[in-house]
Parts: sequence; structure tokens; C-alpha cells
Amino acid sequence: MAPQAASFVLGCVATLTVMLLFQYQAPPDYGRAARSPVQFSTSRDQLLLHCGGNGTAPPPPVIARGGEEANITGKPPTTATAVAEEQPPTKPPATSTASSPTHHIPATSTDLEEEGGEFRGLAAAVARAATDDRTVIITCVNHAFAAPDSLLDIFLEGFRVGDGTPELLRHVLVVAMDPTALTRCRAVHPHCYLYTMPGLDVDFTSEKFFASKDYLELVWSKLKLQRRILQLGYNFLFTDVDIVWLRNPFKHVAVYADMAISSDVFFGDPDNIDNFPNTGFFYVKPSARTIAMTKEWHEARSSHPGLNEQPVFNHIKKKLVKKLKLKVQYLDTAYIGGFCSYGKDLSKICTMHANCCIGLQSKISDLKGVLADWKNYTRLPPWAKPNARWTVPGKCIH
Repeated sequence: MAPQAASFVLGCVATLTVMLLFQYQAPPDYGRAARSPVQFSTSRDQLLLHCGGNGTAPPPPVIARGGEEANITGKPPTTATAVAEEQPPTKPPATSTASSPTHHIPATSTDLEEEGGEFRGLAAAVARAATDDRTVIITCVNHAFAAPDSLLDIFLEGFRVGDGTPELLRHVLVVAMDPTALTRCRAVHPHCYLYTMPGLDVDFTSEKFFASKDYLELVWSKLKLQRRILQLGYNFLFTDVDIVWLRNPFKHVAVYADMAISSDVFFGDPDNIDNFPNTGFFYVKPSARTIAMTKEWHEARSSHPGLNEQPVFNHIKKKLVKKLKLKVQYLDTAYIGGFCSYGKDLSKICTMHANCCIGLQSKISDLKGVLADWKNYTRLPPWAKPNARWTVPGKCIH
């Protein structure tokens, strides 16, 4: 009888062990999620914002940045885990991805703000606009760009009429380059920041012509501001103000990327370093790698006199990738388009950039055309939408 009982017990143990093994699931390997896009969610009870919506529910939220789920609502996290991971603006994020080094954060934001007064108030401004997962959308304007019926008005309207973009608008920080632009920004948008550069004798109020001295100072100064935001521990997506947002582009930013950047010329492979970058639209995660990248990028200006930040980045990108082990993703122009190159399928497009275009009035005219095309598209019946096409930009492209 004893051997039979022992045999029965051993059989039960073996059966239980097999059942537990079948039920066990290995934890996700975030390092292998190379093609998983970053997506913002409104809540677990709402659909994710997504590009190219077809009326069906998108997939479950993608987990990025070490297990944090991005939350675009700005509301407090609803789960116990999310509440535990919430951090004050001046502290580093609770976790980081396995493929990224620990975020480099200064001791206090005051250290940054008091350095010549150049970044005074920046930490507070970014914290007010950022999402729960510490992501902020940034654009820069001067008086000419912020004036009524100019680029800022078109930029804001795109968010308002886009598909899934109105919710993103409250996470946009508009950086004003002069006091007049700040006044105008405050009249039309809740999150505005005046960026002053002590000791730099440049008038930022008027339109700046490509490659002029004032233009170069304007574009290079933005890179310093972007580095400060990384040092504060925030992800940022920088967007030129001459870009119309029509859908949420974050779906197309891969988890593996330290930097995701738009393309003037895209050869079909997002990992092909020979794609031609456009620095008017790029996303960066805070890390020692990316802070070093922006520092070396800015310092390379001295060895490339007369060039703006975009061709300089193109010159040094391979060196940065090799030296810093930087992971750069190029964004497909079918989704992140511009006048240089854009997809014809309006069901895919997320943003449209007035690149390959010189002159403020030309940009204003053709971006208004983009908005008109979009509004016409959204009014079409479903059966007619696949045949919709963009109007060729008449002022910028002849």
C-alpha cells in the first residue's frame, strides 16, 4: 500500500510541475523590440491614438523606456505601478531600457537655469507641457513666424483638425525667440517659453533668410536648448513650425532608437545611415549617449563654418554612430513627409513639412493648401478616400 501511495504522490507532483511550466511566460525582452513603435495612449479604456486609422481598434499599448507606458492625457496614472514610477520634474525617470545607459541628469534644474540666465524657467515650462512619461513636443518661433495668419497659426490649426492630434496639442511647448513672439504665443497657446541668449547680439524678430548670419545663429541656438531638455531627463520631439501635424507620428518612432529623424530622401530602410536627414523633425531620448551627441554636434559647427545644423549632422552622423553606439532611425516619408518627398496616400500621412521651399509667404500659401486638401479628404465618403491626392505645392514647387 505504501509504494502505491508514494507513486500516486509523485504522479501528482509531476503533473503539477508540467502545468506550471506551461503557464509560465518569460518576461518580454525589450532589447528585441526593435520594430515596436512608441505609442501614446489616452487610457486603458480608450483607443490608442494612431496614424492611418481605418476604424478598427489598434493593438495593445507598446511598452517602451523600460516598461513605462506613455500617457498623453496629462492625467495622473491610474495603476499602482504607474503611480509608484511617477517622478517629480527634476528627478530622473525610474527606469531605463536595457539598450540605453542610465539617464544623465544634473543635480538640480537650478544649476541649468542659473548658467548666465540662458535657461531660466525652462525646467518648469517643460514640466508643465510634458506627458506623464516625460515627453514634450517643441517648436520655435520668432515674431515673423508667430504673427497672426503666419506659420504658428497654421501649425496650431493642423493639430486642431488632425486625426488624433488635438490631444497632443497640450503637450506642445512653443519656444519664443523674442518678446514679441512670446506675447503672441501667450494669446493663442497655453505653453510658451522665452529663450534669451545673453551676449548674442542678434535680432530674431524678422524673417531669417536661409544661410544668413542671423539664420545660422537661430538654428544653432535651438540645438543648445534641445541638449538642456535632455539633461533635464525629458524625451523631446522637435518640430519646425512650418510642419502641419495631421495624425499622431509617435506610432512610427521605434523603441530601439536613441534618435528618430525625418528624411529629405528616404531609401526605404529606416536603419540605412545614408538616408538624407532633415533636422526639422526629430525625436530624441535622454541618455549619456544622446547628450554627448548633441554636444559634439554643436561643437562641430566650428569645423564647418557657414553651414547650418542639418548638413553638419549629415557630415558627422557616421562618426557619431560609431563612436557613441548611437541608434538612429530614419522616418519613412510616406508617413513623415515634406515637399521634398511625400507619399501620395493620404490615409498614411502624419506630418507635412514645407521643406525644399524658400520664403515665408511661399510656405504659408502652400501649407494652407495642405490643410485645405486634408479638410477635403476628411469630408470624403470612405469609398472615395483611397483616390484622394495632394495638390502640388504651387508656390514652393514649380
